[in-house]
Amino acid sequence: MTNEPPLRLGLCGLGLEAYWAQFAGLRERLEGQVAQVAARLERPGVTVVNLGLVDTPERSAEAGRECRRQDVDALFMHVTTYALSSTVLPLVQRAGVPVVVLNLQPAAAIDYAAFNRLKDRTAMTGEWLAFCTACPVPEIANVLARAGIAFHQVTGALGEEPVWREIEEWLAAVRVRAALASTRLGLMGHYYGGMLDIMTDVTEVSIAFGTHLEFLEVDELGALAAGAAAAAVARRVGEFRQVFDVQPDCSPAELERAARTSVALDAFVARHRLGALAYYYQGTGNPANEDTMSSIILGTSLLTARHIPVAGEYEVKNALAMKILDTLGAGGSFTEYYAVDFRDDLVLMGHDGPGHIAISEGRTKVRPLQVYHGKVGRGLSVEMSVRRGPVTLLSVAEDPQARFRLQVAQGESVAGEILEIGNTNSRYRFAPGARGFVEAWSAGGPAHHCAVGVGHLASTLEKAAALMGLGFRRVC
Repeated sequence: MTNEPPLRLGLCGLGLEAYWAQFAGLRERLEGQVAQVAARLERPGVTVVNLGLVDTPERSAEAGRECRRQDVDALFMHVTTYALSSTVLPLVQRAGVPVVVLNLQPAAAIDYAAFNRLKDRTAMTGEWLAFCTACPVPEIANVLARAGIAFHQVTGALGEEPVWREIEEWLAAVRVRAALASTRLGLMGHYYGGMLDIMTDVTEVSIAFGTHLEFLEVDELGALAAGAAAAAVARRVGEFRQVFDVQPDCSPAELERAARTSVALDAFVARHRLGALAYYYQGTGNPANEDTMSSIILGTSLLTARHIPVAGEYEVKNALAMKILDTLGAGGSFTEYYAVDFRDDLVLMGHDGPGHIAISEGRTKVRPLQVYHGKVGRGLSVEMSVRRGPVTLLSVAEDPQARFRLQVAQGESVAGEILEIGNTNSRYRFAPGARGFVEAWSAGGPAHHCAVGVGHLASTLEKAAALMGLGFRRVC
């Protein structure tokens, strides 16, 4: 769904070397289970580095070094039978990546009747040991906790679909962490004056998320627009008419102006290898910059739909929230409260500027505006509602204990009238009701912007927060 680099997952089975000579076929059986997990994890965009069975401290240290050589993004440790904690610690210490412990029995329960019919007690013990996955987990947890190493768990039977749904969530969470760490986030312009809630320490952003910040000039974008080839601009006007529902009152001159800036934006993003952008600039007193910034909405909407989310008002934290949701294939559109409909018990939310047109209900309309409210200039803008069905709101907020936290709410985008003002806006219903939701969301102290994506993703986002050492707050 995204343009991020492929994931590399470390996978090992945990066991005890002393068992292999005692119980015929046990090692091969457990290696087969690890191979089964590897086959389920591997897919386009995911490479599994299968480290095999880690069954001695020496093998553990070597597997840890292999994790470093292979530059894995996370380590999945499949507990196949009892394993000593001394065979786990060296691996985890050397790997230095998030750890997910897979406590997965080969089946939901031992077949007691068949087990007790076995004549050979050694064979019985070997069969039991194949189910002894939970036994070492407290030991492993104890040592990792004492070492200050975070770890996460999945418990169940190897073939159970609920287990694999949980593992898929962990995989998605790993993807989010890796995507943010490889993203170059462009910052162009400055904060919208007076919005103290959106202002943040961008050094803390790099520390918490691993995101590279690239500080950019509006003048550079304007120069690229001035030099845009006429043929490229004409092609972009044609693309606008294909992608958007361009309203009849949009003038050819405004479409051409937006197309020129859109072509420049593509070159700008490519030049700086951006994976996301936050911007705001008035350009007052500089006609070239004012022209650039007042014609940016269609181009930034196209970028957002191409997995390069663009947040207005220089909302750095919301650019991250949009990137997270887009990495999960959920879109991620810039939004804020617009109004509350107490009659229908729902909340209207939207924003001016770019929208994630890939999650629009129907084609996104383009409308001309004579004024951009609270901003300089006039021009074309987009009007859309988020696709009907389940949605997730996500805010990246400051957290005193963990630098940042993810605040999340699940709801539903519902049909009904919206405000036809050339902005993104949708109708959302939440389980606590409109009053309860507004109060509960605000009680968490997020900025007034957030991102909205399709689907219910709270469980996956909680896992992503855990992998990145962030706080987490679920409103509903």
